[in-house]
Formats: sequence, C-alpha cells, structure tokens
Amino acid sequence: MRSVGAERGAAGVALDDAAAGPTAVQVLRADGAAIARAAVRLRDEAAVIGFPTETCYGLAAALDLAGLARLQRVKGRASEHALPVIVADRAMLESLVPRLPPLAERLIARHWPGPLTLVLPAAAGLPAAIVGPGGGVGVRISSDPVAQQLVRAVGAPITATSANRSGAQPATVALQAALLGVALVLDDGPREEPPTTLVELLGTARVLRQGRCVVDLGGA
Repeated sequence: MRSVGAERGAAGVALDDAAAGPTAVQVLRADGAAIARAAVRLRDEAAVIGFPTETCYGLAAALDLAGLARLQRVKGRASEHALPVIVADRAMLESLVPRLPPLAERLIARHWPGPLTLVLPAAAGLPAAIVGPGGGVGVRISSDPVAQQLVRAVGAPITATSANRSGAQPATVALQAALLGVALVLDDGPREEPPTTLVELLGTARVLRQGRCVVDLGGA
C-alpha cells in the first residue's frame, strides 16, 4: 500500500476531503481484498474511489446524493453534465433503463462488455447527477477486469467518469488519480487508450463521440 499525504499536488488540488478534513489517500494494488475494501467505502461511506477502466482511470461513487455530491466537488463538474455509469449485468441495467430500444439491444450484443457508452432513456427517480438534459443516462458494461469486479462487489451501479478535474486530461496511472484527493485508488498499472465511444439513443440515434469502439449505426 502507498499513502499520499494531504498536501497540494502538481495540479494544485488539495489531497483531502472537503467534508472530513485532511486525510491520506490510499493507493492499493487492485487485488480482491483491496476491491472489497473499496466496495465497502463506496456503499457505506459515500466515498469517491479511483479505479482503472479499459480506457483510463475513472472515479467511482455510489448512486446516492452524498457520494455524487462529493464526486462533483472532486471533478469541479458543472451540474448540467451527467455522470456516466457502469453496471455489471442486465439486472443492473434494468434498474436504470425501463426499456431498451431495438438498436440498443443490437449494440449491446455486439459491443458489451467494452468501451461503448450508450445514452438511454432514464428510469424515473434517478439522481439528477446521472441524468442528462434530454432525459438520458449514459451506461456501459466495462471490459476491464478490475472495473467489473468493483461494480460486482458493490452490487449496484457506480459512476465511471474519468479521473480528472473537468477540462483536464484523464489520469492514466493511479498516482495521478490520487492527486485529486479521493479516498482510495485501486492501482492496476497504466491505462492509456482512446475514450469510450458515446452513442445517444434518445429518439434519433447519433454518435456523440467516436472513441475506441468503432460503431456503424447503419449496420448495427
């Protein structure tokens, strides 16, 4: 385990929690014990956790008001930008999305698990932080083994926004994520791939961002 003290890092971000005061940020090798520990902190403490995905390091919070508010403070993200989410399986997906358009079913069958985020019609009552202005929630099943294990250990959907202050470059190694002042970071080596592809399926299907996953909507 590595511990990063509560001082200011290169990006000028204080390594502490605004609600709890200065703390050390734990950087743990992403084994089963560390993933279980991270899951407990997400569920029980409204913590923000850094973790590897198939593209870069991400920031996880449980979908409760305290955890999401803490994550938005870490990101410095304007409230109109919805936070993307990862799920472990179809049951978790159905807790967020009441119905899937036929095109979504085809894209899921072809590209999940993988770096494709689908913006789908959100279920009623979801936290505002994960719902965009058009009423959609961005969701995927990650192909990264650590991300998969983490969401399964939590037993519920978690956020998967990139580990960075809004507008900055995403973290590609664990220590960069630690500089954001999160509670804990799961370290599984470097991650530096193009971002997820972002496809919106709210009425007319459109590619909002072409990333690592190549999607042909005409042939999907």
